[in-house]
Amino acid sequence: MNHLNDIFKNNRRWVADKLKKDNQYFSKLAEGQRPRILYIGCSDSRVSAEELMGLAPGEVFVHRNIANMVPNTDLSAMSVIKYAVNILKVQDVVVCGHYHCGGVKAAMEHADLGLLNPWLRNIRDVYRIHQQKLNKIGDEEKRFRKLVEYNVREQCINVIKTAVIQRAWKERGVRVHGWVFDIGTGKLKDLKIDFEGILSHIMEVYRID
Repeated sequence: MNHLNDIFKNNRRWVADKLKKDNQYFSKLAEGQRPRILYIGCSDSRVSAEELMGLAPGEVFVHRNIANMVPNTDLSAMSVIKYAVNILKVQDVVVCGHYHCGGVKAAMEHADLGLLNPWLRNIRDVYRIHQQKLNKIGDEEKRFRKLVEYNVREQCINVIKTAVIQRAWKERGVRVHGWVFDIGTGKLKDLKIDFEGILSHIMEVYRID
């Protein structure tokens, strides 16, 4: 239990530090949140959304799951997107994956992981879509990294398919971005997904009027 007790000690030090700098810090925070960014990332314990972006509490709305997935059947992810866009009025939606992702790595293997199988199948579907290009990459580590990037791109597409995003784009220019965090260097990489291009390409099938 010592490690849990340490957490409460850390919390008290953190509170004291915040109040020393601004004695109204928590009362201001309690007034409400006005984030400009919705961050959809991985649950990996090495990836802390606010810290890696240099943002403070209240500046980013965060949803995390294994391998930063956005399947349309995930009511949690769909609810977060709707709340962030329609209620909080975020301006940017970021899907952020990371190299050395355990979920993506597991999807590349053929082990039976029980309850995880349906979730990992979404990533395997990404592999299937990009199979020809991925199979041409002889180095396994490079193939792993490329699948991480393809997975981010496909999850961005899943976000763009939603009625919430399509309407928000028309009404106030909300945009979707794909990033990758490199744990080995600490740096963020912008995949520079072609938001408008993807949107125009999928509108024939996925357009919501």
